Amino acid sequence: MDDKLNTKINFKSSGFRKYFANTGWMFFEKIFRILLAFTVTTLLARYLGPSDYGLFNYVLSFTGLFTILSSFGLENILIRELVKNPEKSHTLLGTGFRLRIYGAFLSILLTLITAILIDEPLSTLILIAIISSGTIFQSMMVVEQYFQARVEAKKNVIAQSSSFFLMSFLKIILILLNQPLIMIVFAQVSEFIFLSFGYFIIYKKSGYGFHHWAFDLQTAKIMFKDSWPLMLSGLVISVYMKIDQVMIKNMMTAADVGYYAAAVKLSEAWYFIPMTISASLFPAIVNAKSQSEELYLNRIQKLYDLLAAIAICIAIPTTIFSDLIIKIIFGVKFMPASTVLTIYIWAGVGTFLGVASSQYLISENLTKLSFYRTLIGMIVNVLLNIYLIPKYGINGAAFATLVSYTLATFSIGISRVTHKQMIMMMKSVFLINLVKEIFKYVTKSKRKI
Repeated sequence: MDDKLNTKINFKSSGFRKYFANTGWMFFEKIFRILLAFTVTTLLARYLGPSDYGLFNYVLSFTGLFTILSSFGLENILIRELVKNPEKSHTLLGTGFRLRIYGAFLSILLTLITAILIDEPLSTLILIAIISSGTIFQSMMVVEQYFQARVEAKKNVIAQSSSFFLMSFLKIILILLNQPLIMIVFAQVSEFIFLSFGYFIIYKKSGYGFHHWAFDLQTAKIMFKDSWPLMLSGLVISVYMKIDQVMIKNMMTAADVGYYAAAVKLSEAWYFIPMTISASLFPAIVNAKSQSEELYLNRIQKLYDLLAAIAICIAIPTTIFSDLIIKIIFGVKFMPASTVLTIYIWAGVGTFLGVASSQYLISENLTKLSFYRTLIGMIVNVLLNIYLIPKYGINGAAFATLVSYTLATFSIGISRVTHKQMIMMMKSVFLINLVKEIFKYVTKSKRKI
């Protein structure tokens, strides 16, 4: 290994400008979405009230338990293969699309069977059926992975922003027309329909044709071999991200789900940051591994440092002003959500680092470990919810989430192979590298004086 290898980021390089531009487009789209989402969420919560808003989020959480099955865990696997084998893009896209169609029907079937087995009322069952049908249209998201692998996020931004804007506009119109909850649910599904057509149009206008897509059974087997642990991991993640609202509804009331969901929406609204940064820089991290192990680990450490610092900077002011935030955004009726927000927002630190470390596990093809650590988090979350919700209500559920998210992320250290990653993340949480840089800067300044 070359001891003099330069691991510093070259801000003037064409490679940096390319990835920065790609990340910039993704951030623009996500910021646009989050601002519009805040507006629509506020209007919707105030319009529906805690009870109906709670029922709406309960339906979303319930269907979300199985939605991950529709993707077969292929997202990052498909991006990886498209980066490595661009000449096989037609086969990869065709195979990925077919697998996602099969996954969508599996997801819908399991969702409805589970709803029937737990004896959901017919009115709730209808809402669940409507929401779950949207997974069929999500099959076109393989186009998103294609443009992501080519570092052409601008095209994804156009499709995603347009569909989200149309869905949000439709929701606002329905609120103004004083429409019932079921119409809001239909509007929610419309985003997937708009997005599907958006990807279709942009892919065609980019000069590509769907007639070249081809399903290959051998490719499907190879992809599924790597993706099934991610699919199971995603299922586990869905359970421990959604099960709290499902359990609150069954152990408490729909209104309590409404309070809890309000805090969750505000906390998870920031989760686009690690997903956007990690997804955009994933090709650069994969390429770095082929150049140097030192450069590879250095880039991962920088990613951890950046995401941990951002998460902490979000959590501190949110904790201080949680009462004011809830009152301004949702109104006095939702004030029970403020304490939940104070607790839940800190789960973002573990989540941010969890997203980043997942990229490492995928790069190293340690997808089974990804499954094991999320399984640990899910089990802890469910057990803590069972114990804490009856005693502390929605605040107990928030604490269960905080503990389980953090434990799941740092349980990456249970393996000797990945123990170093846990240490790297611990450094980022305590801002060790940032403190070192500040100390160097201060020392250097004093010497100049």
